[in-house]
Amino acid sequence: MDPGVCGFRCVIWAQREGKQQVRLLLESECVQVQRLAARLEVITLRGLFSPLSRNPIFVAAEKARCHASCVIPVAVAKAAEVALEMAIPRDVRILFEA
Repeated sequence: MDPGVCGFRCVIWAQREGKQQVRLLLESECVQVQRLAARLEVITLRGLFSPLSRNPIFVAAEKARCHASCVIPVAVAKAAEVALEMAIPRDVRILFEA
């Protein structure tokens, strides 16, 4: 995962455990992402599809003090969906044009 201008690349490992749970591992030199990783080892199907204000990924990101526009929490959600075979693994991009 290349999050952009901050330069703190991140590797996200998402492995399905059973029918409705994913084990997560995040590797990054970013302190906030490291704190996020410590708070988020497993996500359930129910948690993954909870509203943002109760979604364990975004709650953990807020507690870890991730920047509001950090793309890592969204990438974690997408990786979990792929691990649960609920999404097709496709690249996602945000492109800016002058």
